Amino acid sequence: MRDKSDIGVIGLATMGKNIALNFLDHGQLVSVWNLESELSSNFNLEFHQDNLFCASTLEEFVNSIARPRRILMMIKAGDPIDQMIYKLKKFLSKGDIVIDGGNTHFNDTQRRHSELEIEGIHFVGMGVSGGESGARYGPSIMFGGSDKAWETLKDQLSIIAAKSDLGTCVTRVGTDGAGHFVKMVHNGIEYGDMQLIAESYDILNRGLKLSPEKISAIFEKWNDGALESYLIELTAVVLSKKDTITEKPMIELILDVAEQKGTGRWAVESALNLGIPIPTIAAAVDARAISSQKASRVIAAQQLRSSSEETNLSTKLDTDLIGQALLAAKLCAYAQGIQLISAGSKAFSWKINLAKSTAVWTGGCIIRAKLLKTIIEALSKTPKVDNLLLAPSLINLVKATTPALRKVNLESIALGIPIPAFSASLAWYDAISSEKLPQNLTQAQRDAFGAHMYERIDEPGKKRHTKWID
Repeated sequence: MRDKSDIGVIGLATMGKNIALNFLDHGQLVSVWNLESELSSNFNLEFHQDNLFCASTLEEFVNSIARPRRILMMIKAGDPIDQMIYKLKKFLSKGDIVIDGGNTHFNDTQRRHSELEIEGIHFVGMGVSGGESGARYGPSIMFGGSDKAWETLKDQLSIIAAKSDLGTCVTRVGTDGAGHFVKMVHNGIEYGDMQLIAESYDILNRGLKLSPEKISAIFEKWNDGALESYLIELTAVVLSKKDTITEKPMIELILDVAEQKGTGRWAVESALNLGIPIPTIAAAVDARAISSQKASRVIAAQQLRSSSEETNLSTKLDTDLIGQALLAAKLCAYAQGIQLISAGSKAFSWKINLAKSTAVWTGGCIIRAKLLKTIIEALSKTPKVDNLLLAPSLINLVKATTPALRKVNLESIALGIPIPAFSASLAWYDAISSEKLPQNLTQAQRDAFGAHMYERIDEPGKKRHTKWID
């Protein structure tokens, strides 16, 4: 008779299938179940082995797992999660652990954690980064759940997680929604990073008139230095790819419309709710929305742009300057994201260790980068720093790269090249480093039209109202 499984996986689409195979590769006994039975049958036919059990019913699936049961759901976020929990509950026992490994909004995770806790069932919100390859060979894992659930699962998760120079890329971020919150911010930083890379490509292509092949070589060179990262490396590969039919660069044949699944938007919404500005990330979300307005953009380009608006202008930019600007803007994106995690930690009493939580991003995940090690070192030395850019070990790098960011903004704007993430990064940097801002006028206006009162600089802490109009 077959032994009970060490873990069960619900959902055999791309991520579920690959993470199940990852567990099997590491000697785990795995049960799987999928709502569409055809996927389960195909999975069994392709990967049949003694350690795998493909259940035909949900009850059979649950009963095949050793107690306390550990059930990982890799299914679509939203109502399908609630429906699956409802179906599972009738077969579960106290002490069992249900894990949501999808991109779920942290508020939903908090609610589910509270609801199941009453019934003695542990609910875990687990951020999983790395895409198909990560799930198969080692993802970055951000665990949000109880101490008890973590102690039960940490060894199992450690064997399948990515490994980096800093160790195994899995950690308990905090309780209930903490794991999904950190994964949401991770995705927001990813949005910002990707947009900054896209804008760099656009400047090199439209501003410096370089071909995708030459730009690919530039990204390869950047990947040998401070900008080394998975996304920079991937960009070099993408830009070098040729279409087998036309022999043209593949990038030139792809429609300039970027889709999104919502995690970037969630990050922006959460930042607004918590009062944390993340303009680089917000600009990246907006850029994808603008890209979707293709038909409108074509008409506007014909009616609003002069034919000589871009072509008659020269630029003083060079590839090194653009690379330095990209590094500076990336720092801004990370700083904004980390400030958001810190705010979320305080608001929800998660007590997130910023250095440990970002360390799991150094392997397996989409935003793994050389720069992260510098950031983690800074967070380790100054864990309570209000803004990452103010960390003593980063100040010299910030000062060295910001002039390039300013130059790239000036030149790109003159060329008419849209750079929403670059410009948002610089505007944020200038604002946070300005001792005086014009919001004294804003507050005076609020008092003038709405009697909202203001505070005088020579009477700190005291609210006043002025009759502005006679």
